[in-house]
Order: sequence, then C-alpha cells, then structure tokens
Amino acid sequence: MKTNKIIYYAATGLLTLLMLFSISMYIFKHDEIEIAFTNFGYPTYIIYPYAIAKLLGLIALWLPGFKTLKEWAYSGFFFAFILAFFAHFMIGDGEHMAALIALILLILSYIFYKKNN
Repeated sequence: MKTNKIIYYAATGLLTLLMLFSISMYIFKHDEIEIAFTNFGYPTYIIYPYAIAKLLGLIALWLPGFKTLKEWAYSGFFFAFILAFFAHFMIGDGEHMAALIALILLILSYIFYKKNN
C-alpha cells in the first residue's frame, strides 16, 4: 500500500511539474507558442484558454474527493497528450517525446490512484 502511494505521488508530482512548465510557456513565452500553434495549424486564440484548462485539470487531480471531476481531468489530459504526441510527431519538431512522457506519467498516476482508492 505504501509503495502504491509513493508511485502515485511521484508520477502525479512529475506530471504536475511538466504541466506547470507547459502552462508557464503558454503565458510567459506566448510569442514562441504562437509560432508553434501556427505551425500546427491551430488558432492562436486558444493558447490562454488551453493554459487555464491545464491548470484547472491539475487542481482537479490534486483536490481530495471530487472523484468524478478527477476522472474528467484524467480523461481530458489523456486525449490532450495523445493529440499533442501526434501533432508534434507529424510536423517533426522533435517535441513528441515530452507528450509521450506526460502520457506515461498520466497513466501511472491514474493506475495508482485507482489502486489507492
């Protein structure tokens, strides 16, 4: 039981750090992110709402209780990471590994969240 909690908190903590880095890039390096979104063919007006959605998802992952909200956050991150992986892979910018690492951390976090509850 103790090992499960350690793995859960380690995976969720590393995922949180990765997502906070991503959110900070969206906010503080907006010009660079605009170029990346343009290369993907995405509209740039979704950058700030996407950063807010990521932050709200992180809050949902760390809040005790709110099991349904937590499930939605896991689901949202799952689809976001898969789509990010393929978006980066298709344009060949080499950033697809960060999305893959995030996906692995998310899956570990989810599995051990379920084992702990």
